[in-house]
Amino acid sequence: MILSVAICTAHLLAVAPTTYPSTPRGDVVDTWHGTEVADPYRWLEGDVREHDDVSNWVDAQNEVSLGHLHAIPEREAIRNRLETLWNYEKTSSPIKVGGRYYFTHNDGLQNQAVWMVADSLDAKPTVLMDPNTWSEDGTVAISGSSFSRDGRFLAYAISEGGSDWKTWRIRDLNSNTDLPDTIEWSKFSGASWMPDGSGFYYSRYDKPEAGSALQAANENQSLWFHRTNTPQSEDVLVHKDAEHPHWGWSAALSNDGRWLVVHVWKGGDKNQVMVQDLAQAGGGLEPLITTFDAEWSFVGSHGNTLFFRTSDDAPLGRLVSIDFSRPSKSRNWTEILPESKDTLRAVSHVGGKLAATWMHDATSKVSLHEMSGRHIRDIALPGVGTSAGLSGWPDNSEVFYTYTSFTTPTQIYRHDLKTEDTSMWHDTKVDFDPSRFTVKQVFFESADGTLVPMTIAHRNDLERNGALPTLLYGYGGFNVSLMPYFSASRLAWMEMGGVFAIANLRGGGEYGKTWHEAGTKLDKQNVFDDFIGAAEWLIRNGYTNPSRLAIQGGSNGGLLVGAVMSQRPELFGAALPAVGVLDMTRYAQFTIAWIPDYGDPEVPEEFAALFAYSPYHNLTRGMTYPATLITTADTDDRVVPGHSFKFAAALQHAQSDAADAPLVLLRVDRKAGHGAGKPTSMRLDEAADVWAFLVDSLGREGFVDLPQAVQ
Repeated sequence: MILSVAICTAHLLAVAPTTYPSTPRGDVVDTWHGTEVADPYRWLEGDVREHDDVSNWVDAQNEVSLGHLHAIPEREAIRNRLETLWNYEKTSSPIKVGGRYYFTHNDGLQNQAVWMVADSLDAKPTVLMDPNTWSEDGTVAISGSSFSRDGRFLAYAISEGGSDWKTWRIRDLNSNTDLPDTIEWSKFSGASWMPDGSGFYYSRYDKPEAGSALQAANENQSLWFHRTNTPQSEDVLVHKDAEHPHWGWSAALSNDGRWLVVHVWKGGDKNQVMVQDLAQAGGGLEPLITTFDAEWSFVGSHGNTLFFRTSDDAPLGRLVSIDFSRPSKSRNWTEILPESKDTLRAVSHVGGKLAATWMHDATSKVSLHEMSGRHIRDIALPGVGTSAGLSGWPDNSEVFYTYTSFTTPTQIYRHDLKTEDTSMWHDTKVDFDPSRFTVKQVFFESADGTLVPMTIAHRNDLERNGALPTLLYGYGGFNVSLMPYFSASRLAWMEMGGVFAIANLRGGGEYGKTWHEAGTKLDKQNVFDDFIGAAEWLIRNGYTNPSRLAIQGGSNGGLLVGAVMSQRPELFGAALPAVGVLDMTRYAQFTIAWIPDYGDPEVPEEFAALFAYSPYHNLTRGMTYPATLITTADTDDRVVPGHSFKFAAALQHAQSDAADAPLVLLRVDRKAGHGAGKPTSMRLDEAADVWAFLVDSLGREGFVDLPQAVQ
């Protein structure tokens, strides 16, 4: 159990522009399993949009941070170059519904992508929806979408300020007008339509208490059915489970509308499954998978047979099916695609075929199979990169997929499943020369001897001199795989002469279930050891040295950066923890509880592991830490900004008092969230501030081609 001691009242003082804002320290001490845990900045957990003392402190921090960042001579020129690189057309893969094609398009610098519709792939598209007209600052975004199979309706979700909360609306695609339906307080949910457009399944929470929407723990999600052209008050409750408040329900319908498949989740990648045969009158959801031992992902159905991608008995993944025409006691799983030496990342049921995307050393491979699993052919990709999408319908003969790499902007391909012809539908044009850059993959040993892959990209005219400004990026969690993709922001970094490295740490999904679990709970330190090993390899192999090495990560990657910089502060010249989980003793008390990956502080041995690396609690007063730019946003209800606020205050307090001690800055976006839906203008400003901070912190002399400072 946890015991709390009262907090002192905070009072903010005016500060000079060249000093950090005054941050009062409280006397809160919690006792966890006999261990006293001081939390002097508990008051900074208050919702910045509800508490004036926290809001004033954030404003004071922003004044100091932005004042410093915007005074960096190269900052404006970096911002200009970023805008030039960013100003290219961005298009999504089309989806064909009701005889028309729908896709999103951004002409370059629009804050939000515009939804388009065309009668054919060659026809001139027209605007379906333009979210840029919904707010002056671009902070209202579409955060989810689902087309009814008959092409009549589009359910789309609106989020404001980057929040995970969604408000669902329904657009009549024939008249291009919205129905009166409004569905509120939905989160972590899609919309699964009945094929005839009569309604859809979705998940939501009870309306939160006033002022608590962005911080309160998300508990007791429930599954509902909404009938088109009716108010939300008439929605039908499908499922809830008061005994398991942290469980969630994600519904998927088979394309024929017969099978309702519900994935039961609780904050990790492993899930249970429930199934209902909607053709059976009076039936209900029945349990199919009843443990949280593996990942199960519904792929589609063929008559009475349902297909699932799973890690059950296959750490790298396999595809299995189950025949529901048999009595429940005689049902057996049939293996369709067996486990391979590569990780099975996704499977789609398209054109009567199975399209599989595999991952080989963090790069993509694609193959087509009969429904029986028989291999038909591989789809050749343009190079070593990442493919995604393979979007289409089971009765459609065409499939679309994307390809990208560190030096290849997104390309969109159409593949004809009958003729086997592949053609490029969209080729993204960006004003840069890819031949100027080199990309290679290396493997290094972590502390326990595990081989870990890392990809390194930079200008090909750079020579390893042991002093190149280098940015090492990582994540290492939640079965997430870091694969190659094009980034205009990272391109700007490399143009200046910076080296970019990305490490595929344990905790991710690059090598399946075993790789993921090796970086969770009591083994989370493996992730940090891997990241440290990547840094030491870059130094040992002549790329850089500690004064020129920066580390970056967001969300779980923000935790990674915070933990590693507290464990090995002498190894880095700069640190960029973004929207990070940084107080590991209290993370489960806000919005989402990620206990399956991190562990439960209420369990003594798991608390001990969490407390041992918790970034907020492992800073030492008087230590010299690397120059640090902490970034977050006031509407982040995925990882509440209090994590970053408390860490910034603790780091500013702990940093050495030496006159030349590296800076610790906190940058907080207003009307923004965890990252999704952030307008282009905000992304450009943040990227410019980050690169300018690294130029200033790592030393200008290390860069070979800095943008000229604007006079």
